Amino acid sequence: MELRNLITFIHVAELGSFTKAAEQLGYSQSTISFQIKQLEDEIGCLLFERINHTITLTDRGHELVSYAHQIRALTEDFKESLTKEEECSGHIHVVTPDSICEEMISARYLDFHQKYPSISIRFTTGDSALLLNMLDHNEADVIITLDHRLYHKDYVIAKEERLPMHFVAAPNSKFAYAKELSIKDIAGEPFILTEYGQGYRRVLDKELAKKSLEITPVLEIGRTDIITRILAQSDMISYLPDFVTEELIKSGELCYLDVVDINIDIWKQLIYHKNKWMSKSLKTFIEYIKAHEFTN
Repeated sequence: MELRNLITFIHVAELGSFTKAAEQLGYSQSTISFQIKQLEDEIGCLLFERINHTITLTDRGHELVSYAHQIRALTEDFKESLTKEEECSGHIHVVTPDSICEEMISARYLDFHQKYPSISIRFTTGDSALLLNMLDHNEADVIITLDHRLYHKDYVIAKEERLPMHFVAAPNSKFAYAKELSIKDIAGEPFILTEYGQGYRRVLDKELAKKSLEITPVLEIGRTDIITRILAQSDMISYLPDFVTEELIKSGELCYLDVVDINIDIWKQLIYHKNKWMSKSLKTFIEYIKAHEFTN
């Protein structure tokens, strides 16, 4: 059985498309079709149903996905065992929300690079839906989410922690020293928030809807560094995780508002797909992030 045919099969199954698999693997579509046909002839069963230019895994196809991942993982493990390099090397694609990406690059990237100079990293940012879609289609090696607590039978939660969140404003805000504020007290004020429908903004909107409330921000932007900079110079309010604001709170540039009737569980989770082959470089990266990005 040709290993390359199994790898092609994995890509087609994950992407749900011969065309997308061809683009990702750098083959022509006819080559992809030929390799899948070869595999089907060798195994003696149909792996995909092809109807009106759409493909769907057959029952036997679903069974083979698991075996194919195991065969690829064992092959890659064997290749690694033959490698005599002392230095850990490889390429990793990480997908995170904007704020996590900013924090990781500014606080951790140089340290990681100095420790593992032969591991290259590509960062992509997006909302939770994009993160999970890329994970499901093997377009991301690992993701870090800022959202409600996610669980799925196909995901491995390598590490997680609950994140404290606060409403924040400049210290000269009229609400800066008020005690036991209600969300109704501030809902009509000018807000600057991350984009609608993304991560903790979506969770906040759901919690507000339970109270028949809505916040219409005057500005929406994913860059939390810009949000905090504007907050410090204006009368606006925002809702942000503490890791974004803690240094500005300590320096007195921002302050937490004592809003007592909004309690939201936001979790940071480090996730990879259960079928993902764990290369030495990916294992190294995950262990580094667990040690440095998570406090629990």
